Amino acid sequence: MRKIWNTMLKGLVAILPVGLTLYLVYWLAGTLERVFSGVLRVLLPEHAYWPGFGLLTGMLLLFLAGLAVNAYVVRRALRFSDRLFERIPVVKTIYVATRDFMRFFPSSGKGSDLKRVVLVPFGPGKVIGFVTAESGTALGFDEGAKDTVAVYLPMSYMIGGHTVFLPREILEPTSLSVEAAMRIALMGGVQSARAVDGAAREVA
Repeated sequence: MRKIWNTMLKGLVAILPVGLTLYLVYWLAGTLERVFSGVLRVLLPEHAYWPGFGLLTGMLLLFLAGLAVNAYVVRRALRFSDRLFERIPVVKTIYVATRDFMRFFPSSGKGSDLKRVVLVPFGPGKVIGFVTAESGTALGFDEGAKDTVAVYLPMSYMIGGHTVFLPREILEPTSLSVEAAMRIALMGGVQSARAVDGAAREVA
């Protein structure tokens, strides 16, 4: 019985990541199609609408929104919305948590707010850290904090983390990408053979 159960668990581990990924893509595509198809059906003649136009419209709008973020007026509007939402109870908690989580995703080919990966001394060992600010003065500290670096230390399995301010000289640089290092840190070092090979190639 245990052998059967273990075999089923192996099948679940193999299928679940693929299944969840495909479901997420399907859900996102379906949501975009449903949201924008209604608008397009109003604007376009019935014979001119084809299934999938809503999805293409949603993707185009997301692309245009990404381009607009670089505009000065849009940046000012986003900063204003930040201040507004941060003043509303309950909404503030949800908005700030969502905003901070999305900053982990790369944009424009960079690691967004995570600038580089370093190793931080931790007793006899080391922990993976992500530099979020290269100077304490950038965060509003006095001039004496110029050589102090803000480093985010994530906890395994996405249960939190700590931001610490450390002297620049104690940080050990690495060749890992932000994506590879975050995968290692959040999964507690448990990785598939393919992920390990990919991380090794990035270091080499």
